[in-house]
Formats: sequence, C-alpha cells, structure tokens
Amino acid sequence: MNLDNDTLIPLAETFKLLGDPTRLAILVACLEEEKTVGQIVLQVGASQSLVSHHLRLLRAARLVKPRRDGRQMYYLAHDQHISCTLKDMIDHIQEEEAL
Repeated sequence: MNLDNDTLIPLAETFKLLGDPTRLAILVACLEEEKTVGQIVLQVGASQSLVSHHLRLLRAARLVKPRRDGRQMYYLAHDQHISCTLKDMIDHIQEEEAL
C-alpha cells in the first residue's frame, strides 16, 4: 500500500490522539452504545472537564459523533470503521496476553 502525505499525516495524527489512555478509554466507552458525558465520567474515572476536553478533540478527529436530546449530549463511536478497528486491536492485545 502506497500512501501520500494527504493520508499519512492525518492517520499519524489520529494514532497520536489515541495514544492518550484517557482519550482511548473515552472512545472505548462509546463503542457499543451512546453515552452521556456523565456516564463517560463514571466509567472512565476522570473529571467532567477533562472528559469534555477530550471529547472535543475526539469529535474534531471524527472519532466520536454527538447527538443532542434536549440539554443532554450523547456520544457514540463515529462509525463502523472506528468500532471495528478498535475492537480488532483490543482482540489482538487480549489474544497475545492469553498466549
């Protein structure tokens, strides 16, 4: 596969973004179902302001998508590409641990 800089640079930036354990935990929390910021805070164990900050970065990278319902915001992994890639990597890591 031969990729040009128009693809390589955003790809590297995406992996760099996911290199932060808190951001990665937030994305994992949003893989299966929509979550509110409060639910993410409880699941990840980070402050509400930190979760909100990371969600802004994840939204900008199109890794999560928001949905508003009244005053409440819900977040979900942006699409199947994100979900499948992350789930495959989780399976890969857990598979190696079992060996």
